[in-house]
Amino acid sequence: MDRSSGEGQLAADSASTVEPVDLVSRSRELECEDDHVAVGALLRGDTASRIRWATPDGLELVGRGVAARFAAGGPDRFDRIRTQASRVFDALAHDGPEPARPRAVGGFSFHDGHEPGPPWTGFDAAAFVVPQVLLTRTDDGTWLTTVGTRADEADDRLERWTDRLAALPSNRSSGSAPAPGVASTRRTTSKAAWSDQVETALDRIADGRLTKVVLAQALSVDLEGAIDVPATLERLRRQYPNCYRFLVGREVGGTFFGAPPERLVAKRGNRVETEALAGSVPRGETPAEDREHVERMRADEKFQHEHELVVDAIREQLAPFARELTVSEQTIRRLATIQHLQTPIEAILDGDRHVLELVEALHPTPAVGGVPPDAAWETIRDTEPFGRGWYAAPLGWFDGDGDGEFAVALRSGVAADGTVTLFAGNGIVADSDPAEEWDEVQLKFRPILDELR
Repeated sequence: MDRSSGEGQLAADSASTVEPVDLVSRSRELECEDDHVAVGALLRGDTASRIRWATPDGLELVGRGVAARFAAGGPDRFDRIRTQASRVFDALAHDGPEPARPRAVGGFSFHDGHEPGPPWTGFDAAAFVVPQVLLTRTDDGTWLTTVGTRADEADDRLERWTDRLAALPSNRSSGSAPAPGVASTRRTTSKAAWSDQVETALDRIADGRLTKVVLAQALSVDLEGAIDVPATLERLRRQYPNCYRFLVGREVGGTFFGAPPERLVAKRGNRVETEALAGSVPRGETPAEDREHVERMRADEKFQHEHELVVDAIREQLAPFARELTVSEQTIRRLATIQHLQTPIEAILDGDRHVLELVEALHPTPAVGGVPPDAAWETIRDTEPFGRGWYAAPLGWFDGDGDGEFAVALRSGVAADGTVTLFAGNGIVADSDPAEEWDEVQLKFRPILDELR
């Protein structure tokens, strides 16, 4: 575990927490005229661990430094993260309000056999940090929380960061930096290769091995200038206010960021919320065109089949944990450039569960993997010419009570060495057309690509 008392660079090869350690946290409510100034201060620089997590409905976490780190790989990575974290949270003494409690923030790779390497240097198959400094914003207020191995260390860190944030000018905007500009782009998958991949998937569907598989592409974007990732994320917030937003920056390596529309799971006590989000069409130029696209999607058997596969899979994955399970009516999720079929799903748990148990059960949903899961994963490995890394995988937070919230890391990219690598995919079912699927994938690159230009 990293025990540095500073917020600067931390050793990239430091071990994850495997032994209990007594941590102490202190919190203070902040009176901020402009919270974005405090956010920018915590995220500035690239030599410290940085995290940002924001939900569409108000919660935002911004962290810096490492008080505790959990990392794991292999098929038991969810259990190992949960075990490491429990040892730390059980020994942590928090002095502050409940909303400001320390939390572990991080995520998982799509495949459990993921090995860090460009552009994913620094991103293990599972990795979470409890930040040394955490800013928590809710509808009820903004709090600063600091964590240390001793009470005086946490107190001193709280005083220093309170003074530092208070001294910042109030007119600095975290989204004011210009877009870096796009010098060139390179695809991992040509249109012809994509058609071959889709045809391979369709052959496996036809012979009964598959019902659905999600195939993805990567787009490497060489930038004209330096990218300010927090500023890019702020522009995404303005454009997509009803999406999640995240940033995970390592001490060594790249910065993963995005604005995903899809919640994987949220757990508070014994209540669970999730959703099926599958099937998409463009936005129209007018409300009438919007409705035409939606009506076509609602009436299309391919879209409805793809969506129902996701609904059915989530229902089956949650059923062993739930004493009540409610699947709501299908709705439409409208974003700036795209519209999705959406079905909210809620559950009441049948006992004491950790959110990571639910994350493990739900990942990957058929919206990012396929049906059946094993055959879909095999097809993805056989056909995709790149590693997914943390793309389309669970990313979020959990606390000492086992509550937490995770999104699916879609509409995302990893920035490293003057390049941003973007990822996007689409579901392939029996009557998919390779050309139409290609066009839909290009549409999903736009949210971040537009903010880089």
